[in-house]
Amino acid sequence: MRMSWFGLLIGLLVLAYGGLWWYGRSTHPLSYGISFSSSYAAWLHIDWKNIYTEMLQDLQPAFIRISADWDEVEKEEGVYDFSSVDFMMDTAQAYGTQVVLVFGQKTPRWPECHIPKWATSYGEEEYRTRFFAYVETVVNRYRAHPALEYWQVENEPFITFEFGECAHFRPHFFDQELAVVRKLDTEHPVVVTDSGELSLWRKAAQAGDVFGTTMYRVIRTPGGRVLTYDWLPMGWYRFRAMLWGVPHDKFFISELQAEPWVHTGGIPASSVEEQMKTMDIERMKKNLEDARHSGASRAYVWGVEWWYWMKYEQGNVSFIDTARAYVQKNSEQQ
Repeated sequence: MRMSWFGLLIGLLVLAYGGLWWYGRSTHPLSYGISFSSSYAAWLHIDWKNIYTEMLQDLQPAFIRISADWDEVEKEEGVYDFSSVDFMMDTAQAYGTQVVLVFGQKTPRWPECHIPKWATSYGEEEYRTRFFAYVETVVNRYRAHPALEYWQVENEPFITFEFGECAHFRPHFFDQELAVVRKLDTEHPVVVTDSGELSLWRKAAQAGDVFGTTMYRVIRTPGGRVLTYDWLPMGWYRFRAMLWGVPHDKFFISELQAEPWVHTGGIPASSVEEQMKTMDIERMKKNLEDARHSGASRAYVWGVEWWYWMKYEQGNVSFIDTARAYVQKNSEQQ
């Protein structure tokens, strides 16, 4: 009897897995944009303003995702410096590119949580007061900006596993953050994101007006081992969106992997040969094509800073050329 039940279970699992593969065979209209981090570009020792402008000129993306990192705009308590965000917003407007503006305690790129050092010494209520002063300042500053299309409140706020330097992250602030944004700005929808491979999406898919997932198909473990998610059917992304009632036009890929996943030291400390183990041209094309089977309507490609690092440090423009074919002022990919 036990063997019969076990065989039935295995059969059901195989059937479900096959169903997800079949479900992911169809393609869907997909527009490609860019996700850009000024702080990450600066960390790569490239002139981020020049790269940002060149990228907008060269790739002509219709959509871009940028951040107003708390630790960048308020390095000193109570003193706000929005010059970098203003530059990105105004330049995007000049090139007709629409912006998803991310803010919060967690924003894209390592160390994941971007909390000013001065804020980490405060207790709960003092921290709350100062954090929401930042939130309101960001929303009030950019809610009328012509380039703004969406807000993104926090980045993957419902992740429960440890990732990044987030000892001071208060996830329980999220609902209040969302309420503050919606009170201050009734015009722009809110994107909420979650992990594409390590989450079922329930909370994130129901929290915002638009849901965004990451999509990483090649990773490295903390020990440096390379693993792929090629075994994970693209239908798994589409199925979860359907499960939680997220329609095609409200389903985004917020981070579509198109750069290497390196071990300690990051890109500058890794050889190009090592980088190619997790991202080469063929892998980049595969990821870009796979995304068309996910059921998402838009994908923000992740890695533009590295493409320009490759151009200026290695003389390799192949990644920029590949991205251009997908990103350049396209309304949709058939």
